[in-house]
Amino acid sequence: MAEYVFDFEKPIIELEKKIEEMKELCYVENVEMSEEIAHLEKKAQKLRQDIYSNLSRWQRVQLARHPQRPYTLDMVERIVKDFIELHGDRRYADDPAIVSGIGRIDNLNVAIVGHQKGRSTKDKLFRNFGMPNPEGYRKALRIMQMAQKFRLPIICFIDTPGAYPGIGAEERGQAEAIAKNLFEMSSLQVPILSVVIGEGASGGALGIGIADRLIMFENTWYSVISPEGCAAILWRDNSKAEEAADAMRVTAKDLLEMGMADEVIAEPTGGAHRDFDKAAEILSGAIIRHLRELCEIPACDLIEQRIARYRKFGAWKEK
Repeated sequence: MAEYVFDFEKPIIELEKKIEEMKELCYVENVEMSEEIAHLEKKAQKLRQDIYSNLSRWQRVQLARHPQRPYTLDMVERIVKDFIELHGDRRYADDPAIVSGIGRIDNLNVAIVGHQKGRSTKDKLFRNFGMPNPEGYRKALRIMQMAQKFRLPIICFIDTPGAYPGIGAEERGQAEAIAKNLFEMSSLQVPILSVVIGEGASGGALGIGIADRLIMFENTWYSVISPEGCAAILWRDNSKAEEAADAMRVTAKDLLEMGMADEVIAEPTGGAHRDFDKAAEILSGAIIRHLRELCEIPACDLIEQRIARYRKFGAWKEK
């Protein structure tokens, strides 16, 4: 796949290409340029740190949508041992936009549910661009209820532009399927850890997002609506998406400050798409830490804390 580059990344990419060209020249022509290369590599590292540590909210939204970013199955492949994928909602069909199954993380048996996007054109169509139908949410709930039966903690990987808004999806009860997930997940007697690894848009994300803990990669976003959708509604101009992203405060850092996220997970410099293995290693450590803490909490206390967590969202005091 050809490398996808955002405008703010171009200075870095140009410098990296120059370094590669110099290395190739050294190899082919046997020219000594080690000092010059070392100087440019130091300059490139500083440039990466300067750019990626000062990204705007809209730039982080763009990175969350990067077509080469790791998806749920990329993370599962690197984090989960002995993963067995489970299919179907036992009512209508299997929805490839949501993957689910069981496996082990650090000797903890877990249930996995997550949105899955595609990379090639064929795979994008197969996965419906990561936009689940009702049967996807019903499959997710089936796996979660099975997890409760066998006392397995649940990990939900969130990465979707939203639930599929097609006529068929609405006819089959899209809103009801999401609403039932919200209701049922609020009272599951096992730990639930939600992890935002890309974009988390609207009820499509929240349909598997109710959790005891919410952790997010640093270049992700989570909101009731996409910045483009907000701009289209408020200003009838989706070109104002950048302004909307600032107004809504959609990034991981924003949600942490508002008390909605519990931890922001650092990504490899330049974003998770630059190093899948390193991103998975960092995420795995956070997942294990949170799951072990949650598994120590009695089920009755877990549910009470979960309900209290969501009741406090949006609360305010009048002076």
